[in-house]
Amino acid sequence: MENTETREDWALSTICWYAVFVWFGASLFSQVVYLGFNGTPYDAKLMLSAAGPFAWVIIGIEIVVWAVTAILVAAKVTNRLNVKPNEMAPSDAISPQT
Repeated sequence: MENTETREDWALSTICWYAVFVWFGASLFSQVVYLGFNGTPYDAKLMLSAAGPFAWVIIGIEIVVWAVTAILVAAKVTNRLNVKPNEMAPSDAISPQT
């Protein structure tokens, strides 16, 4: 017997959202662990001075990540507000993927 079931890969947007959530969660977890061991949060000035000339590159990457995240959230909200309710599929018509 052959299994003819096909699975579709995840959409790129789904992978990107997971990447943002993992990145945010790792940052939060790292801060909590540091706070638990040292009793104080990260010292931003010390971290930036330790990064040396790459500090501005790191800051730039983080700004780009937050900007892209904000743009994607705004686009999703705008798209959701522009779609008429009668054009959206009812939730009982959507079957879960296996």
